[in-house]
Amino acid sequence: MVYETGNRTVDDAVERVLAGERLDRRDGLALVAQPVEDLAPAADYVRAELGDDTVDACSIVNAKAGNCAEDCGFCAQSVHFDTGIDTYDFLDPERVLEAAKRAERDGAQRFGVVVAEKGVSKRERPDEWEEVLRAIRLVRDETDVEVDASLGILTREEARVLAEEGINHYNHNIETSPRFFPEIVETHSFEDRVHTLEVAKEAGMDLCAGVILGMGESPTDRVDAAVALQDVGVSSLPVNILNPVAGTPLGEEFGDSADITTEEVLQTIAVYRLLHPEARVRLTGGREANLAVDEQHLPFEAGADGILTGDYLTTSGQSPGDDIQIIERAGMEPNREANEFDPEAVKARTAADEGPDTAAGTATSNATDD
Repeated sequence: MVYETGNRTVDDAVERVLAGERLDRRDGLALVAQPVEDLAPAADYVRAELGDDTVDACSIVNAKAGNCAEDCGFCAQSVHFDTGIDTYDFLDPERVLEAAKRAERDGAQRFGVVVAEKGVSKRERPDEWEEVLRAIRLVRDETDVEVDASLGILTREEARVLAEEGINHYNHNIETSPRFFPEIVETHSFEDRVHTLEVAKEAGMDLCAGVILGMGESPTDRVDAAVALQDVGVSSLPVNILNPVAGTPLGEEFGDSADITTEEVLQTIAVYRLLHPEARVRLTGGREANLAVDEQHLPFEAGADGILTGDYLTTSGQSPGDDIQIIERAGMEPNREANEFDPEAVKARTAADEGPDTAAGTATSNATDD
């Protein structure tokens, strides 16, 4: 079957992708300039042909918050900025397990243990390293979710240990293009991030690495970020949209909303699907802040097939039940490959307004007791 929109650029791209050809930077730049009404259904067609009609949900826990020495301009957890967030050292591993069990109940297929620092160091902070491993083992052994981690820069030895402990995906976002990265971060380089991804992949972990849209980057930067991720090889590509936080440089620059339109978000997701036809293109942080409720299903009609559900690192998300309704509105269904759960029960808990315990991500307010 030949896919036809009447847009030669889009139709040609679809044909080549389905024939197994990898699109390049030139293709990406041509595609990102095309109308979203041509791009979105084409990307959705590719997703359906090469994947399935499920949306894969992940959840995270902010296992160590604040006081990070890095100066990422979007981040509320940097010690360089006064954002007023709660800060705490690594949570008791039992607390991490509690969050993982909530995520499992709420339909997550994978659960990420996240820390706010340049890197969890086995050599410099051995006690913390052992607590991280204990938390990973608890989640691995006592839940059905896949265990992921986002622990910053890794050595080869650290990556080997994490792979042996069963980490499924290692998350380390590149954030933006190599060109624009120094505008956002000065305390480490784009190459530092890519090196950690390479180390994690060499150790045997799959890669979850993506971007933040709306930080002032150009459409070309968005394409260049996707091309850089092609070179690394990712199986999960999270697409965040900047949720500006007061006190951060980008919060001061952009105020309450990201520097991107809904149309540009959808164009970018569609292009990412075509450049990464077999990855999970995952809609993650900032979606509620930048997309209206009646727009949130649209990325799943433009090639997205993954979601981060529950709370984020320092901000609240919407309920998992609401996320399931958004997925269903797009004509898709939640993935249940790793964790068999009842979507109707999750929606019923949302309807009953059970409160913040339905979200797994942001650590609870008494985390500073640890």
